[in-house]
Amino acid sequence: MPVPGTNGDQYVPYDERKGNESVVYFTRDLSPEGICKVYEKVCANIKGKVAVKLHTGEQHGPNIIPPAWVKAFLDKELPDATIVETNTFYAGDRYTTDLHRLTLSVNGWDFAPVDIMDEEGTTMLPVKDGKWFTEMSVGSHMPQYDSLVALTHFKGHTMGGFGGSNKNLGIGCADGRIGKKMIHQPEGSDNMWGIVEEELMERISESAKATVDYFGKNIIFINVMRNISVSCDCEGVAAEPVVTPNIGILASLDILAADQASVDMLFAMKDEDRKAMYERITTRHGLRQLSYMKELGMGNDRYVLIDLDNDEKRITPADAVADVVPFVAE
Repeated sequence: MPVPGTNGDQYVPYDERKGNESVVYFTRDLSPEGICKVYEKVCANIKGKVAVKLHTGEQHGPNIIPPAWVKAFLDKELPDATIVETNTFYAGDRYTTDLHRLTLSVNGWDFAPVDIMDEEGTTMLPVKDGKWFTEMSVGSHMPQYDSLVALTHFKGHTMGGFGGSNKNLGIGCADGRIGKKMIHQPEGSDNMWGIVEEELMERISESAKATVDYFGKNIIFINVMRNISVSCDCEGVAAEPVVTPNIGILASLDILAADQASVDMLFAMKDEDRKAMYERITTRHGLRQLSYMKELGMGNDRYVLIDLDNDEKRITPADAVADVVPFVAE
């Protein structure tokens, strides 16, 4: 039997990391224009039939990326793209395709085609060098796409600690009945949520790797760090109030670098600003997402952070969050 790793509650400072550096682009411009600004730095290999994977949220969820922002972004950059999602493992607003379609309408995702990729079944993608899986079950429509844009609302998560690009793909592309069950539920158990801490982070990461490997060079990762609740968008109106300051938008060709830089920015904040997210991530052992992605060869945890607001100057995560202001609900 595989054995989970350890130290998912331990943050590794930048100067203790080893290996190559990737490039991460950053803007404080939280707007459709900000999304376009970072997208244009990483989009060279986005071609053909394009899928945009984001979290469309439960009904009336307050913290999702505003649909109007996504519309403006797609209108400018990807007018022929399709938003892609999968149904949920739990009973809720997106449990069946019919409920999911209703929820999409309620939340305003009616300006572009939305493909619920497991609406017509599933397919298996290989997981290379996985510990828990040799393959992962995803929506059967995924192979219809040539490129994928992971447009992620970066936030906390009740079980994963945080939800970045890794969770957006690892959970969000796994289909609702088979793939998500493989990740969350121990074999032979009735406990839907029986897999936790390091093992859960590893399973999420292996699932994400299946999608990342499938698209190869034709995939990019954008993290929108706005309305950073400790709750996932899957909690909808029950999400915990936002107390963490807004930060900005990051983009990279490297999924690990994108998520690592996002976590580094959070952890570089003042104690009173980072407290809620720091507690959520460490108590769930969510940092194992990052260390395991590195072990799987999914990317680098060292990076060059490029400030698009200041002549593309190289900055540190602390520089990026130096001017954040306390969160005020919109």
